[in-house]
Amino acid sequence: MDAPPAPRAPADGTRTRIVRAAAVLMQRQGYEATGIKRIAQDAGATLGSVYHFFPGGKKELAVEALRHGAQEFTDLLRTGLDSSDDPAEAVAECARLLARTLRDSDWTDGCPVAATALEFIGRSPAIQLASEEALGRWRELLAGKLGAAGISDEVARELACSVLSTLEGAELLCRVSASEEPLHIAGRHLARLIRSF
Repeated sequence: MDAPPAPRAPADGTRTRIVRAAAVLMQRQGYEATGIKRIAQDAGATLGSVYHFFPGGKKELAVEALRHGAQEFTDLLRTGLDSSDDPAEAVAECARLLARTLRDSDWTDGCPVAATALEFIGRSPAIQLASEEALGRWRELLAGKLGAAGISDEVARELACSVLSTLEGAELLCRVSASEEPLHIAGRHLARLIRSF
């Protein structure tokens, strides 16, 4: 009697690996510098598999990769924000987590949407929309934490925009200087700002 065939890995396992590989590469080097062959290689997949799952090619894959990277960043923010009932301390913890993640990646894994989004402003509505959705989700998450602490909705939304802008800028400074210090400084000053409301 023949042995039963080995169970096959689900097709979405290959798709997920492709999306993850694309997300990491685009996060590190942007869209233009990320080739389909390299994505397939890093995912342990064939070129045929990439085009099977993404018949629209690299731009279709880029949208999914941005969404994947954005969700990972959302999870990191949520971890920081859930670390304390005090929104000032929670935002400072977000800055510390971002700094630690950057250091652990040897300063290569910055914002998952920045590099690609900046390349495509006005050029690809789908990529721009995925970037806007990610940034909007992060602002909403921050605004929700601030609002839950009693800050009015309007002020919480504006403050969330300032927090996100500051963290994004500090993250860039960290990558350029290969140092956690800009994010630690940003976290301390954002905490002071939040406590002033």
